[in-house]
Amino acid sequence: MSEHSNSDSEKPSQSIQSRKSQGMDIKKLTMLALFAAIAYALMLIGRIPVILFLKYDPKDVIILIAGFIYGPMSVFLISVVVSFLEMMSVSDTGIWGLIMNILSTCAFACPAAFIYKKYRNINGATIGIIVGAVLAVGVMMLWNYLIAPIYMKVSREDIAALLLTAFLPFNILKSGINATLTIILYKPFFKTLRLANIIPESEQPPDTKAKTVGVLIVAAVLLITFILLWLVLAGKI
Repeated sequence: MSEHSNSDSEKPSQSIQSRKSQGMDIKKLTMLALFAAIAYALMLIGRIPVILFLKYDPKDVIILIAGFIYGPMSVFLISVVVSFLEMMSVSDTGIWGLIMNILSTCAFACPAAFIYKKYRNINGATIGIIVGAVLAVGVMMLWNYLIAPIYMKVSREDIAALLLTAFLPFNILKSGINATLTIILYKPFFKTLRLANIIPESEQPPDTKAKTVGVLIVAAVLLITFILLWLVLAGKI
């Protein structure tokens, strides 16, 4: 008799847990869709031609912030959605551009989100961002060498000649700007979402006791370093 009663009492509890889980999944999907929409909008309005066909836009900053909140898998999902929309709307590089966009975003944001998931403080966020920036530069150098000849319709030797003079400076500049903007914007963006009750109070931004001035100094040093390196590699200084 008691076993039957325990079984009956567990059913409502399991039902409540199931509904809560479904509610959280729907809310998370809604938030990921919102981040994807913001990232796409930033891509549309923030596209800046830099060199050759290469353009900078700040979508990776928003995608990484989503990764800090929801984990590395969210980075992949959002990057696929945004890159597909970009291919269908403004990109002229087709499926190859789609692949390169996904690789670029994931190389930068997935490692950073993974490291921050393990070390949820300002140090974890900063180290993750720097590691992601370095990996993004290395990964894109390789994939530019492999894929760029296909959609640029030139020989691999021609691309090899551009690696140090065009692709490397561009990727260093892009990663440096993305890293700096993420360090500056993540904490205030996070707090705005929490004040709007979009994310729960239990979630905390990285190291809320960290001095804002210190974070800004780190961001400024990073940006200056990347810009100077870009100028040197581009032969401008």
